[in-house]
Amino acid sequence: MKRDSKLSGVLHVLLHMAELNAPITSEALAAAMQTNPVVVRRLMAGLRQAGFVSSAKGHGGGWVLSCSLGSVTLGDIHNAVGTPALLAMGNRTESPGCIVEQAVNAALDGACQEAEALLLRRLNGITLADLSKDFHRRMTGGGFTMKDIAHAL
Repeated sequence: MKRDSKLSGVLHVLLHMAELNAPITSEALAAAMQTNPVVVRRLMAGLRQAGFVSSAKGHGGGWVLSCSLGSVTLGDIHNAVGTPALLAMGNRTESPGCIVEQAVNAALDGACQEAEALLLRRLNGITLADLSKDFHRRMTGGGFTMKDIAHAL
């Protein structure tokens, strides 16, 4: 089963944006995420609606962060991009009248709900500033420069 990497990709882009001193286009962000600019624009629309990014049209335009990294959590970002599924596991639903399937689904539902609640609490406790700090620690500790990690930006 394919995993949903939307949250991971958006966080990656936001950290790059935090390092830039200028607006960045959807095309440049798409190249860094190895996706289509339309996908980036859809993701950024949710972030813009939440007040985390803003955009300017025309020459020299593009996307910029419009929030403090310390005030936004990974949970906030998760909500802004449409609350993608946190767990890839699901229940069988082929035989809803089967009492074995009902018992299995009830057990899995409870476990999944607990796991999602724990994960959401953890996401709500990590800010973009925390990610940025970890990124800088890794960059300087590994002897990298911003040019080394710029991807296609």
